[in-house]
Amino acid sequence: MKKIAIIDDEVQITTMIEKFLKRDGKYSVSTYNNPLSALSSLSSDTDVVLLDIMMPQMNGLELLEKLMEKYPNIKIIMMTAYSTLDKVLDAHRYGAENYIMKPFSSMSVITDKIEAITK
Repeated sequence: MKKIAIIDDEVQITTMIEKFLKRDGKYSVSTYNNPLSALSSLSSDTDVVLLDIMMPQMNGLELLEKLMEKYPNIKIIMMTAYSTLDKVLDAHRYGAENYIMKPFSSMSVITDKIEAITK
């Protein structure tokens, strides 16, 4: 079972993704709506982090950099509704494996990206 963490300040987003990922029993899911609590609570055995770019307290790129320093083996997929080439390039430079645009075209795009980076 793959361990997935979802970090997004919007509760409805984390809840929606969590329900979708848990439906077939392939994933163990943790959710965080505060980037600071995610940084202090995330465990090193997490396989994939779905991370929002735009959050209060700390933006997703800052958190991405800190997570990669603390847990260099974790795979990170950025989520954003505000995609710019600069942000995408920054995310890749800091270690993100991929990104997903919000709103999601379909929920299966999430599992497709998770499966692609964890093979």
